[in-house]
Amino acid sequence: MTRAVPPLPARDGVAASRLWLPAGDWPDLLSFLVARFAHLDADVWVRRFANGEVLDELGQPLRADTPYKAGRCLHYYRDVPPERVVPFAETVRYRDARLLVVDKPHFLATIPSGKHLHQTLLMRLRTSLDLPQLTPIHRLDRETAGVMLFCVDPASRGAYQTLFAERRVAKTYEAIVHHRARLSLPYVHRSRLVERDDSFVMHEVDGEPNSETRVELIEAMGGTARLRLMPLTGKKHQLRAHLAALGVPIVNDRWYPRLLPDGPDDYDRPLKLLARSIAFTDPFSGVACRFESGLSL
Repeated sequence: MTRAVPPLPARDGVAASRLWLPAGDWPDLLSFLVARFAHLDADVWVRRFANGEVLDELGQPLRADTPYKAGRCLHYYRDVPPERVVPFAETVRYRDARLLVVDKPHFLATIPSGKHLHQTLLMRLRTSLDLPQLTPIHRLDRETAGVMLFCVDPASRGAYQTLFAERRVAKTYEAIVHHRARLSLPYVHRSRLVERDDSFVMHEVDGEPNSETRVELIEAMGGTARLRLMPLTGKKHQLRAHLAALGVPIVNDRWYPRLLPDGPDDYDRPLKLLARSIAFTDPFSGVACRFESGLSL
């Protein structure tokens, strides 16, 4: 059985990668890593060893010529490419000992993933508020703006997440969509959403519904309309996929109804989707809470 090895602390927001050494007869660690990561130039690993970025289970730097030993655990810190700065600021709307409520701007990822690390809401907040243990209670798509909940106290996070799991959180969104007058509103749309095999895009398939959204008309504006959306479930891309399926896709959506080629963000064309409000009964105080975004579409 593989023994437990605690993770090392992050460096500049970068979590250490962990690698267990398999059986083999490499003479030293550098030889193994160059063979294991053939897509990387050997100089990358030489530099990492020289900079103390390859460590043992205790966080002690290792040498490139350290003899290879199967079964031990290595930690290393990966390189992070330069990130494009998202030129929109988040806004704190509420904070107490357990909870942090924030307005997330468009184009800012919630958590580090892929090419987004420092330019994420979580990393910005941990740095600006000096809250290294801050964690999100739920997620918003990178393209979506609006109100979000974070947990300041790690021990309290489970109680708040239980509210979401048990559907005891009321979320309301607003969207501006390409209008289709023959769509009768209000309307409750239910369908089975699954991810496509060839992409991260969701689509509707036959079968028992696993997603539900109530759609209401706020105002019609010629070729577009402003809608109020109340999701009962929280499937990935649910609102975007549901509205596209109804023939009223969200304005400036690059994923639905058709996935457009990847390219740099156009900050003049944000997705017209906003997490307007979130409401729940606080599991600790028993107080009914409602938080509303200060942003608009």
